[in-house]
Amino acid sequence: MMDLRTERPEDFEDAVLEYHRTPNPGKLSVEPTKPLESPRDLALAFSPGVAAACKAITADPFQAAELTSRQNLVGMISNGSAVLGLGEIGGLASKPLLEGKAMLFKRFANINVFDIELSDSDVQRFIETVAHMEPTFGAIHLEGIKAPECFVIEQALRKRMQIPVYHDDQHGTAMAVCAAVINGLRVANKHLQTCRLVTAGAGASALPSLDLLVAMGLPRENIIVTDSQGVIFQGREAGVNSWKQKYAADTRARTLADAIAGADIFLGLSVGDVLTAPMLESMAEQPLVLALANPTPEITSEQAKACRPDVIIATSRSDCPNQVNNALCFPFVFRGALDVGATTINDAMKLACVNAIADLAMAEPVERVTSVYGEQGLQFGPDYLIPKPFDPRLITEIAPAVAKAAMETGVATRPITDMRAYTARLSNFVYRSSSLMRPVIERARKDPRRIVYAEGEERRVLQAVQQVVDEGIAYPILIGRPGVIENRIRQLGLRLRAGRDFELINIDDDPRYNDYWRLYLQLSRRQGVSQDKARIDVRTNRTIIASLMVQKGDADGMLCGTVGKFTNHQLWVDRVIGKGPGVRGLSTVTGLILPKRNLFICDTHITSDPGIEELVDMTLLAAKEVRAFGITPKVALLSRSNFGTHNNASAVKMREALVKLQKLAPDLEIEGEMQADAAVSEAVRQGIFGDSRLKGSANLLIMPNVDAANIAFSLLKQVGRGVTVGPILIGANKPAHILTEASGVRRLVNMSAVAVTQAQLGMKRPPVLGRSAQVR
Repeated sequence: MMDLRTERPEDFEDAVLEYHRTPNPGKLSVEPTKPLESPRDLALAFSPGVAAACKAITADPFQAAELTSRQNLVGMISNGSAVLGLGEIGGLASKPLLEGKAMLFKRFANINVFDIELSDSDVQRFIETVAHMEPTFGAIHLEGIKAPECFVIEQALRKRMQIPVYHDDQHGTAMAVCAAVINGLRVANKHLQTCRLVTAGAGASALPSLDLLVAMGLPRENIIVTDSQGVIFQGREAGVNSWKQKYAADTRARTLADAIAGADIFLGLSVGDVLTAPMLESMAEQPLVLALANPTPEITSEQAKACRPDVIIATSRSDCPNQVNNALCFPFVFRGALDVGATTINDAMKLACVNAIADLAMAEPVERVTSVYGEQGLQFGPDYLIPKPFDPRLITEIAPAVAKAAMETGVATRPITDMRAYTARLSNFVYRSSSLMRPVIERARKDPRRIVYAEGEERRVLQAVQQVVDEGIAYPILIGRPGVIENRIRQLGLRLRAGRDFELINIDDDPRYNDYWRLYLQLSRRQGVSQDKARIDVRTNRTIIASLMVQKGDADGMLCGTVGKFTNHQLWVDRVIGKGPGVRGLSTVTGLILPKRNLFICDTHITSDPGIEELVDMTLLAAKEVRAFGITPKVALLSRSNFGTHNNASAVKMREALVKLQKLAPDLEIEGEMQADAAVSEAVRQGIFGDSRLKGSANLLIMPNVDAANIAFSLLKQVGRGVTVGPILIGANKPAHILTEASGVRRLVNMSAVAVTQAQLGMKRPPVLGRSAQVR
């Protein structure tokens, strides 16, 4: 990850300006969610059809949540009176900040935002303006408003509006702070109820943070608050308002240095460099320091650790450990609040968020986080107190917790009846493959089988196996060296244990070695494999070992291919496991989840130039795989020719394959030969060939050769932002799948489920009844 501390400030500023200018000015755009391609679309979207939607809302205002985008639309509003560390810069200059936070809403929680910048510092006019916007938004997010005006504005709007009103500088900071405090005290083995806390700062972020800490159990008498004029003590009048007054302490301390001696927690939400080394040295054992001034903290991590090696420190900087970041909170709190139609965001909802964040930090890191931040320093401890903003689990942990708290406290107008289904929908946003994979994964969970992972030492494989175990998809078998696997499990912070969660095949010492090499010799001796080579291959080649396990029935399916060339793995799988009865050759079908459709493409990896019979085989096998996803296959045989416009060899073979397929599978919805646009657009196809057997858009594309298939797949993946499922190996005698070196953790999890469901269909032995059955 880039270290901002090593980049010249002028270079970074130039990069920021270029980022905002190109390719289009700003960071937001508005896109329609419905088609507008025909006169009928226009009539439905606008006049005269829209009148029906307007009348429905007039009769029942709650219909607005179903008929408009309101319930997923947040108004982010600022007057620019307190922007980041820039102070009062005005509404117009605050627009880049608001656009940036709007990006976070969309990226992390799929929430739409209209940013509204007001050029008005009058509190009452601001309140009136925002209050009149209630019909537009599902919630209001206040941003960049100075204290104490922000307190007045939020309180007034919360009373007047029946939708959540939330000032992120107050509550977002408070929730992130509280999560860091919970985990900092876990590390120090201290209890909140007995800790002493001192602040530097008494503004829009500090006071709400204290309120939430008090709600969590921190005694008010254990808090001393300081501002620019020193300690807020009982009897002090200068610079004290009603919000500060409730934290006026009965103390003789008058300065931060006086107050901090013996304190367990320092909460800094003020200005840079106010916490000195002597002050830190006077704090209690294992002090927790939250130096959150931005951009310069009250004390840097390096300074703090130099004078107090036992310090546990968090800052607001992304280039330091333990960044306390509002982005951990607001997208997901709003997601949960909007989804239950909450009328407010109350303390119970905020505490639900705090606990979810704190608990998530204690879980093992996932691939999406390690790929962004690296693997080091992502295990719970002094340098990892709270999760990273790119952790995909934030939405599935925080939003349901917030939604549940809203329902339990009676502020939800549309309670969720099936929380498991709701969490699954959130998972669809995080992992776009979830919607396609759900029926496969559910079937796998009902009857898990033994899946062997050839590259058992690989980090991606281990992370995937942890998810496979957690989701109950399969009984994993890992091939590798025990010491290497145990060390990497420890490095990744995983909870896996050999013998309990997975079976371990020690590549250097397995009692089945003699049986395996003899079986391998028997299967491959007519392919130039000698006894010596058989012994070496079975000792060193993990794909061969995995294949032999499946062939002998010691495993029910296998995954390989995350290391090495696809073609090499294919050779070994074909040699050991072989083809199914009547199958002429192995092939692959690869799923692509696109923003507006799902497509399967065959054959993306193996058959260079399939003949007619091979096309027939792969089409029937691919259609069977598509059905396994709960999808009715709609097959298009692709060519440069559209229903006879060309007679080159490629077009003719697709045409003749169609004739055979229609005889063999008369119920299969299939058409060809045709070009790709005709396959995916019924309007194009009908214009060319009026009485096509294929209705709607094809979802299974059979390509004339592997070049066409791979090119189409690669283009759609990159340009179309497709998510891959596969490649799924079809035609093998037993479940075996060869992935690619680009395969990520989620793809490994998905393919584990595919292998299990294939084993369920193909295995004749009784199902595995318990974990003990996995070890032989």
